This record gives sequence, C-alpha cells and structure tokens, in this order.
Amino acid sequence: MIRTPNLCSLIVGVVLASALALSATSNGGWLAKVPAGEHEKANPYHEQPDAIAAGQRVFHDHCAHCHGDDAEGTKKRPSLRSERVQQQATEGDLHWLLKNGSMGYGMPTWSKLGDPQIWQVVTYVKSLHQEQATR
Repeated sequence: MIRTPNLCSLIVGVVLASALALSATSNGGWLAKVPAGEHEKANPYHEQPDAIAAGQRVFHDHCAHCHGDDAEGTKKRPSLRSERVQQQATEGDLHWLLKNGSMGYGMPTWSKLGDPQIWQVVTYVKSLHQEQATR
C-alpha cells in the first residue's frame, strides 16, 4: 500500500523550506558562495557620479519592486543599506550576486542586463552608504 503525505504536513514543509531559503539570502549566506576571484573584482565605475545616476535608474527599473524605492527592503526582501551589503560585501561580491543570483534563495540572476549595467547598479548601491553618512 502506498501512503500519501498528509496535506498539512506538506504545506508546513513547504513553508519552512521557503522561510529557510529567505533567511539564507537575508542573512548573507550567499556571501560564502562567492568565489575568491569574484570577491576581489574591481568595479570599473567605482564612485563615478554618472555611473551612480545610471545605476539608480536601473535599480528603480529592476530592483525597487523587491528592495523598495529607497533600498530599505520590504517584508520579504532585505535592505541594501544594511551593514552586510554596505560594509561586509565587496563590490565584486555584489556583482557576482547580481550576475548569478542567490541560487535558489530568492534573488534572481540579472545577467541579462550585461556587465556595464550590473556594475552601475553596484556603484549605486554602494553609494547609499555615503548617502546615509551625510543624513
């Protein structure tokens, strides 16, 4: 005789798995997956005002619906103004995450944007730390 799982148990399992996946993204578990060479990558647009402005436009077109217009995060997605993003993650780490996604943890890949736009978004996101310091 074949036993089918209890529907309630199945639902609880799916909810727990989703919560763990979301937690792994928001708690920085993705950082451990970044290869050393990617971690050290230099941003060709580092702190360039034109790149910050371009990255802000791309962010609002592609990222704000999950991370909020002000990058403070939403109920389901983390703030990009956090210490983890602003101080612990390198620009290379963020580039890798945008290019590859978080591999099943909720962050999609944005490789279709291409490297210039990905680096511009990274430049914009990292500029938020300076913006916060002047507040």
